[in-house]
Amino acid sequence: MANLKEIRNRIASVSSTMQITSAMKMVSAAKLKKAQDAITSMRPYANTLTELIQNLSGSMDGDTQNLYTQVRPKQSVLIISITSNRGLCGAFNANIIKKTRQLFDKEFKNQKVSLITIGKKGSEILNKTGKVISSYDSVFDNLTYNNVSNIAEIVMNHYEKKTFDQVVLVYNRFKNAATQIIEVESFLPIVAEKKSENNSNVDYIFEPSKSEIISELLPKSLKMQLFKALRDSFASEHGARMTAMHKATDNATDLRDQLKLTYNKARQAAITNEILEIVGGAEALKS
Repeated sequence: MANLKEIRNRIASVSSTMQITSAMKMVSAAKLKKAQDAITSMRPYANTLTELIQNLSGSMDGDTQNLYTQVRPKQSVLIISITSNRGLCGAFNANIIKKTRQLFDKEFKNQKVSLITIGKKGSEILNKTGKVISSYDSVFDNLTYNNVSNIAEIVMNHYEKKTFDQVVLVYNRFKNAATQIIEVESFLPIVAEKKSENNSNVDYIFEPSKSEIISELLPKSLKMQLFKALRDSFASEHGARMTAMHKATDNATDLRDQLKLTYNKARQAAITNEILEIVGGAEALKS
């Protein structure tokens, strides 16, 4: 009977875990809807602004050349690695950490690399590399444009002072609840869009002057780019967690069913043994 008691305890434990994972799945599904709507409505504006800035960068001359568009020799690189504050979301954080390590171990191995981490899970692991200069883990507690713009201004100030010659974003781009795509996106400098044969040059009428418009739009575009990356990562996190908890619930259900089957077999075997003992005892008394 001790074996049966152990199986009953395991069934109770697995059932409790299944309830927790099922509840976490429903919570993530509710949060995902809001985060998905936010990034979906934001993308057209952010993408159009980025295209406009790239087109304007291609038409800049010496008088309107901006510091953020100047391409310098890549002696020092800053990587902004965006993860989440919480786990239980599959390989969501592990993929970003792995990609970040690949960048400074391979692609930027000849440059001086520094890291800015956004998200506790990335900070905990990447701090061990000794390359992290600052972490902004509380931004996801209140993900607003103003909070993100403060981080973007700090990065832009570093670039203006030539502390870094290139800034790269590493984050998960949201595609759907089951799919997140790892993005390695250039943040600074702003590179002019490559002109194809089919694309004619866009002729803009500037009011006020070109230099005033560019000096106003460039910082706003960079802040919006970082905000979009964080929104993408936030939606991807909830999608990854919902998928992971769905799979965990299914696995817990299968394990519970297997344990119940094992329990019923063991219980049936114990009852059969008791019946055989009773019949054997009765036969012994008759003889």
